[in-house]
Amino acid sequence: MASADVRQELDCSICLSIYTDPVNLRCGHNFCRVCIDRVLDTQEGAGVYNCPDCRATFKKRPALQRNITLCNIVGSFQATRNGQEETGIFCTYCVDSLIPAAKSCLLCEASLCDKHLRVHSKSPEHVLCDPTTALGNRKCSIHKKILEYYCTEDAACICVSCCLIGEHRGHQMESLDEATEKKKEKLRNVLQNLTTKREETEIRVQSLQERRKEGKIKAAGVTERVTALFRDIRRQLDDLEKRVLSEIFRQEQRVSISVSDLIQQLEIKKDELSGKMRHIEELCNMSDPVTVLQEPDTGDLYDTEDTDRHDNQVHDIGDLDVGLISETIHTGLADIITDINVSFYVQGPADILLDVTTAGNYIHISDDRKTASRSYIDQNHPETPERFDYNQVLSTGSFSSGQHYWEVEIIHSGGWRLGMCYPSIGRRGRQSHIGSNDKSWCLCRYKNQYSVIHGRKVIQLPDNIPWVRVRVYLDYEAGLLSFYSLGDPIRHLHTYTASFTEPLHAVLCVENGCIKISGAVMSKETES
Repeated sequence: MASADVRQELDCSICLSIYTDPVNLRCGHNFCRVCIDRVLDTQEGAGVYNCPDCRATFKKRPALQRNITLCNIVGSFQATRNGQEETGIFCTYCVDSLIPAAKSCLLCEASLCDKHLRVHSKSPEHVLCDPTTALGNRKCSIHKKILEYYCTEDAACICVSCCLIGEHRGHQMESLDEATEKKKEKLRNVLQNLTTKREETEIRVQSLQERRKEGKIKAAGVTERVTALFRDIRRQLDDLEKRVLSEIFRQEQRVSISVSDLIQQLEIKKDELSGKMRHIEELCNMSDPVTVLQEPDTGDLYDTEDTDRHDNQVHDIGDLDVGLISETIHTGLADIITDINVSFYVQGPADILLDVTTAGNYIHISDDRKTASRSYIDQNHPETPERFDYNQVLSTGSFSSGQHYWEVEIIHSGGWRLGMCYPSIGRRGRQSHIGSNDKSWCLCRYKNQYSVIHGRKVIQLPDNIPWVRVRVYLDYEAGLLSFYSLGDPIRHLHTYTASFTEPLHAVLCVENGCIKISGAVMSKETES
């Protein structure tokens, strides 16, 4: 009865369960910290706080003092109660009452309470273990002797007769303790590997959460700039403003949803890893060597493909497409206003001209230096260090700052590449082919397959894209290089992110067909 009274005194009056991290108020009443915090949170707006037990009033939110003595009492009570819980295995020899067993004897195949354990034989053949009902599993099924050894060749627990006269004779043997310790060491290594994997997963989750936060901030900034532009436009531009803001919201939602999906996948992966870790920890804490050894090998669970797949998924998320937003606004305003001096948008036409001194001998450049076409007649260009031995050509000018875009028309479709590159790109051999090095970025058509290429890394694009006009958009300071198909609607194909270290030239490569540059539009900076 006294024990029951003590138990009732250890209950929190809010959750009616035994105290968890008990704290007290100045009035002396005790509560779980989480419980009283929730109560005080609900009283925030009232301007006054009350004790749930005695209704004592506090003008300011009362400080919570940890009740160390009560914490110790709760801990001792729970330890005693856990120690008193029965295992469900009872003494074989106590026939008049059910007495919990303290040990089991493998030789006798019997469980013993503390009383019978004191008078039990102490001879070595009487092997004692923690109480268990699976006594038969600890003996050899053939010789009915206690399992004492582990056959490393057959991965089996065996008895001494198996070693001497049985089917395991002549095999490599280890004692159960030795084999168990080796397996536990292997499991500890796997556990360490899983711990590292979980930590890396947590870091990726945090990185994605930060990415999502940055996306929202960036979207908010772009929205503000777009709204500022439309303050100066009359009511007939309201529809355009709504379409632009809707595009920003759609992109932000797309990035946010994609990041959220990745976070959810990583959280699931983290939970799976935690479950495997708990299972391995249970095995490492077991005293029964047979159970440990009979557990299938866990193996090395560190999967680098998961990391690569995750990095590819993060890459595929993309970012807020400022280039597409800019182009949508620019196109919408073209029929209404021709001179909007807002630095957010690219403006002011300027030409891109092809540099004949860099053109390969089997590429023909038109007189206006706008069109490049494949020639099957050697053009006999003078040999210069600047000239490509591929069918490639650079622009005369380069871009070293600002926002720019230029467009091409695919006049006769064939194999082609177009993009941007550094002036230090090689001019000889396969490494000079645009996309085949780290100095160039390109959009490519080859055998009716479309892709973007940089550093010889190929990313395939969908086939159902109208390839009549292509736009290349550059934001030099932001390190963004984007490709668009100018169909209806405009379709974003791919965006490269890089820290540009040299000026960038436009570059064309024509293996087959003909490509025409239709112009370029500049922002603050012009061609160098």
